[in-house]
Amino acid sequence: MPAPAAPRTVYEVSELAELLRSLIEDALPRVWVQGEISNLARPASGHWYFTLKDARAQLRCCMFRNANQLVRPPPKDGDQVLIRGQISLYPARGDLQLVCEHLEPAGQGALLRAFEELKRRLASEGLFDEHLKRELPAHPRAIGLVTSASGAVLHDVCTTLARRYPLAPVYLYPVPVQGPEAPPAIVRALRELPQRAPVDVLILARGGGSLEDLWAFNEESVARAIRACAVPVISAIGHETDVTIADFAADLRAPTPTAAAEQVAPDIALWRTALAEGEQRLLRLLQRRLEAASEQLAAQQARLQAQHPGRRLQDRAQRLDELALRQERAIDQLLQRRRERLDAGIRQLRLASPAPRVEAGQRQLDGQAHRLEAVLLRRLQAARAALQRAEAGLSGLNPRAVLDRGYAIALDAEGRALTDAGSVQAGAAVQLLLARGRLDTHVTTIHPAGD
Repeated sequence: MPAPAAPRTVYEVSELAELLRSLIEDALPRVWVQGEISNLARPASGHWYFTLKDARAQLRCCMFRNANQLVRPPPKDGDQVLIRGQISLYPARGDLQLVCEHLEPAGQGALLRAFEELKRRLASEGLFDEHLKRELPAHPRAIGLVTSASGAVLHDVCTTLARRYPLAPVYLYPVPVQGPEAPPAIVRALRELPQRAPVDVLILARGGGSLEDLWAFNEESVARAIRACAVPVISAIGHETDVTIADFAADLRAPTPTAAAEQVAPDIALWRTALAEGEQRLLRLLQRRLEAASEQLAAQQARLQAQHPGRRLQDRAQRLDELALRQERAIDQLLQRRRERLDAGIRQLRLASPAPRVEAGQRQLDGQAHRLEAVLLRRLQAARAALQRAEAGLSGLNPRAVLDRGYAIALDAEGRALTDAGSVQAGAAVQLLLARGRLDTHVTTIHPAGD
């Protein structure tokens, strides 16, 4: 008797895609990838979609809005970039893709990796622990300054200290702040200045610059010299946005050299000193609460990430962006077809234009008008000739013409012409119309016809 067949496990496509995605993400840690950006798309959602390629291969990438809003400047096609991200599977298309978490220009990638590696190593040793941070003296007896003797930093710091706290002298230890000779000189200054002068606080300062320009303050020897310094150290390196290893090792970081001078020198007004002390206590309290809240938030985020509640939203967002791009292309194609149909209709309309027929009809109408004008002219001339003949006939019948020959017209009292002598009585008034004027007469004798 044959053995029963083993039960088959049948997956739906979506289930298998989710299983593959989980396997890929669990098997591959977050990776750093370098390459060239191409086919960059930025839909209205704010997410980025592009291809990362080199000479032999390419990889689809997406960077969601909550990650790419911190990237400055935004990348463009052709940029060489360094990306940290997670390899994943996009189930809607079954494509492998790199979900980017961090993006930077490829040129500074090596320095930044060295910076992060040294930062992690020194932090793991406890070199940056908060309990090692020393309080600054409220009223320093003397202030040490380690910086270049030729830069603007020296003038800014000394001017600020003289304005805020002129009681404390300033001892300068000049050092180079850039180049290979800078780190050993800074280490020597941090060790020797507290021995040579009665300083109880020290400012390590430099103006702004590029990552390479500030690299002397990212050296391990400088960080260890700051922690080994006999007095508290304030780091004031570059601008507010510049961050160095020295900032983490120092007892206090100031955003600028001028700010460091303001922090180390108390204000003369006592109430401002008390307010500054209260502010420092409040900041430390808030910092501890913020750290606790950050740890709690990190734990919640880890739980949330484990349950993948936002992954489907990311997939839906990516699918929505894909549909939006397809819709835009479909609308463009529809508009192009409508334009082509409109152009064809305009050409047909021009071929069916009535203008040629109107011109031919106008020429025919002009010819008929000329012929009609000639006919009317001939008829008018004939009418004028007939009128002249009629005028001649009327002139011969005009009674005025008879009067001009010496005749008269007799009218009775009612103005009727008299043609019979028997119709008038003796003594009746009679008017005689002459060619010029009239005569009023009375009948005295009647001679009837035949007498």
